[in-house]
Amino acid sequence: MTNPDPQPGSPDKEPATEAQAAQTALGNTERAETATTPKQPGDGGRPSLGRLFLDNLWAANTFTVTLLSLVLAMIVGAVLIIVSDPDVLATYSYITARPSDAINSSWTLVSEAYANLFKGAVFDPEAFSGWLNGSNGWEAVLAPISETLTYTAPLVFTGLSVALAFRGGLFNIGAQGQATIGVILAALAGFLLPLPPGLHLLVAVLAGALGGAIWGFIPGILKAKAGAHEVINTIMLNYIATYFLTWLIVQNGIQDPNRTDAISRPVDASAQLPRLLGDNLRVHAGILLAVLATWAVAWLLNRSTLGFELRAVGANPDAARTAGISVTRTYVLIMVFAGILAGLGGSNMVLGSTASALTPLVVAQIGFDGILVALLGRVKPWGVALAALLFGALQAGGNRMQSYSGISLELVTVLQALIVIFIAAPALVKAIFQLRAARAARLQTSLAKGW
Repeated sequence: MTNPDPQPGSPDKEPATEAQAAQTALGNTERAETATTPKQPGDGGRPSLGRLFLDNLWAANTFTVTLLSLVLAMIVGAVLIIVSDPDVLATYSYITARPSDAINSSWTLVSEAYANLFKGAVFDPEAFSGWLNGSNGWEAVLAPISETLTYTAPLVFTGLSVALAFRGGLFNIGAQGQATIGVILAALAGFLLPLPPGLHLLVAVLAGALGGAIWGFIPGILKAKAGAHEVINTIMLNYIATYFLTWLIVQNGIQDPNRTDAISRPVDASAQLPRLLGDNLRVHAGILLAVLATWAVAWLLNRSTLGFELRAVGANPDAARTAGISVTRTYVLIMVFAGILAGLGGSNMVLGSTASALTPLVVAQIGFDGILVALLGRVKPWGVALAALLFGALQAGGNRMQSYSGISLELVTVLQALIVIFIAAPALVKAIFQLRAARAARLQTSLAKGW
């Protein structure tokens, strides 16, 4: 007996699958878009590479927002430079009578200040001309880059320290204290241990890393075992490390016997990082270690099992614990690794060319600046390295700007703060410059389909 023909709606007739329905709808949508979108000549309806580049250039993507944040910071800095100069400010009292005086004096002051900032950080055309005509050596040409890299090296380490902890869900405010303990142990190993060259440097660097690891382990274990907040712990440990350094310097056997002020014995030459461009330029091998550390952190986060666990705990500790990841162990390891990085940054301050002995201010503010560097680099390793390079350039250029233009060095700190403020508030930058929404999805689709 044969079955009757299936009627419409009968269960014997299979309806169209969801995939077929979606494909049909997608085809109808594409045909509708093709019919309504005018085709550009020669591109078959698809935008050209140049068109896509221009469309995405003035959009709210990361690069554009960061670049415009720098521009805004420079504009506000220019206003502060004008306001801080009484002679230029006096020309604004009669601006309605002779506006050219105020405009010209303001432009001269700001342009000279920023020109000296560039010359001190990147390139000085006068030094290059002097090298060509024989009035100065090649060291003067490379001096700006040397100074920039010298200031950059420790900031890379402390920035990576903060960024690594942040990726694991912890806010490491203790990079300053970890760098302080790192610089203490590095210096002690540098002038107390009689070791041969090479081995002495290695031991001193490892001692700095060990000091940072110890100071990072304490808040890590407190967070893991007792639930103590890492921000409170690291802030308190910063104070302890600072006062411990101040006390230690003046102890017998540590203080320089030929000095009455608070300064330690100098680090032996065998424990100092070698200079890369000769004795007249300060850049040293610490910048190479900084690049290596950046690559190591990037590999750890993106290619290793531990890095996956770290990111999982940072994203959702409860879900990571359910998946079998030891949150306690991960917290401790995060802070230990962060401490190692900060300790290496501290050791750069006494084993490099910045200083050769312990003083109360030997670490400067590299730990706190590392927080700004990490935020500016969006807590990504190579982004942190570039942000540290920018901050190093501002510091190096600021020294020349102060010497040649009479602009206060504190203005550099203001510029750093303004850059971070604008980058931390992308909505403000988008509103000021009327940026369009980022069209990354369209760009990726075009890349996938071909131009």
